[in-house]
Amino acid sequence: MAEDRPFARFDPSRRQLLIGSAALAAGIGLPLSAQARPAAPVSFSHAAHAPHAGARTMTTFTTKDGTEIHYKDWGNGPVVVFSHGWPLNADSWEAQMFHLASNGYRCIAHDRRGHGRSSQPWHGNEMDTYADDLAQLLDHLDVKDIALFGFSTGGGEVARYIGRHGTRRVAKAGLISAVPPLMLKTAANPGGLPIEVFDGLRAASIADRSQLYIDVASGPFFGFNRPGAKKSQGMIDAFWMQGMMAGHKNAYDCIKAFSETDFTEDLKKFDVPTLILHGDDDQIVPIDAAARAAAKLVRNHKLVIYPGAPHGLADTHKEQLNADLLAFLKA
Repeated sequence: MAEDRPFARFDPSRRQLLIGSAALAAGIGLPLSAQARPAAPVSFSHAAHAPHAGARTMTTFTTKDGTEIHYKDWGNGPVVVFSHGWPLNADSWEAQMFHLASNGYRCIAHDRRGHGRSSQPWHGNEMDTYADDLAQLLDHLDVKDIALFGFSTGGGEVARYIGRHGTRRVAKAGLISAVPPLMLKTAANPGGLPIEVFDGLRAASIADRSQLYIDVASGPFFGFNRPGAKKSQGMIDAFWMQGMMAGHKNAYDCIKAFSETDFTEDLKKFDVPTLILHGDDDQIVPIDAAARAAAKLVRNHKLVIYPGAPHGLADTHKEQLNADLLAFLKA
């Protein structure tokens, strides 16, 4: 793969399915902090040890169309809600949830329909329904003044949620390595990725999705294909495991959802302080067509760029991200 071409066409006949890599707009993995700035030790707040702090851990609720959504609910205090990337689940946010819940926040993260431990419905695997599922979860829990963070595909879910449901429950938002405004290359979006990239991803998913998840995690997602990169087998295994927990049809449909949905109008409706954070070596969701373009549409935003960071920075730069999220919440 040429260093200046972050994505290459998928070739399911080769084991490198994703080393050239295609917009896997997704999720995260496990810790690796070689490039992260030092962080202060976690301080466990009194709120995290309140007598009823262990009463909520994991549970489910059922949407109006009968889909069972699994969610994690940790800690006590101001509420932070997380939306994960493709093809992963709520576990991909565990480093951030642990850190923030340990510092006095109530952290909630759901498995998107068709992913993780949630139901695997045949239909509804698109952004409008994802956003409506999120709205029903927030209504079910009746949480208010929340901070709503979305990673990669989850950033699209957050954008569509605000576009469809507004910010009645939202005080702050965050788009982390997120896909908005639009990943697909069009006449109006020349900086996007060609449809062939996503067609190749679909073909690779049909051919051998287990190998696909190994290849994306072993290569561009965490930047392990870069010269001198130190691979973490644990991160690779965690990505693969979470990916294989997703329903095959659900993960397949989600490729269209994250790549072809235009969030331009949704971003224009953001009216709360918004953190837009991205790595400038993101080979999955290129920064120019994503964070830098989103920053032109979101009014009250703070753009933070991590030099040299890959797409999966929630793991490779977890200490830095944890500190920046905490600072944003306290600001």
